[in-house]
Amino acid sequence: MTRRILEITGKDALQFLQGLVTNDLQKLDHGLVYAAILTPQGKYLADFLLSRHDDAIRLDVDASLAPMLLQRLTMYKLRADVTIKETDLKVRRGTGPAPLGALVDPRHADLGWRLYGETGGDDGSDFDRIRVAHCIPETGIELTPDTFILEAGFERLNGVDFRKGCYVGQEVTARMKHKTELRKGLTLVAVHGAAPVGSEIFTPEGKAAGTLYTQSGGRGIAYLRLDRAAAGMTSGEARVDPLSIPTQ
Repeated sequence: MTRRILEITGKDALQFLQGLVTNDLQKLDHGLVYAAILTPQGKYLADFLLSRHDDAIRLDVDASLAPMLLQRLTMYKLRADVTIKETDLKVRRGTGPAPLGALVDPRHADLGWRLYGETGGDDGSDFDRIRVAHCIPETGIELTPDTFILEAGFERLNGVDFRKGCYVGQEVTARMKHKTELRKGLTLVAVHGAAPVGSEIFTPEGKAAGTLYTQSGGRGIAYLRLDRAAAGMTSGEARVDPLSIPTQ
């Protein structure tokens, strides 16, 4: 886990971010907020965790996306009274007893806590197992450019708010929520055998059905065409069978 922490300050910081991200930042009063920033076409650019610390808002993002996100936020800043900078803070996470100052991960209770400070790393918890058990996508694995966040389960993971008002990509996201039935999306599958992350999944008839991602304990996260999901699918040398997505 390699993360970067950006810090957003200035009198317009909250209003600035509120108009860009998928979640309602009024929730910062209650702890960490999971959110994403999208393209105007409603496609994923980056996901992150936001928290309030005194007069600053901290943004916890995968290190691979930090330069792009910093550039994107700076582009949107225009004349707003906002300063955006990268910090030297590190992220420590765990699922055991939470240390003083730790914040609960809002995506799922089993993801435990996160603490920002001088020391990074984790407590040895098997986070891939936890993610797979609850179909929680990871930046750069299940979450990639061109992802639609509703197909990735953001509503279930407390990453989007449909009452907060406008943000970049909001119109497309709202239309997917209210006017269409999802035909594709991340779902849990049973995996008998193993296949490399990113392996294509085929129906028993040989039709392309999706992609297999993180696997743990005989299960995996897959992006599937839901109309083609069926028992007896294959991915590499593995057999793949669809399972239901667990609820929180």
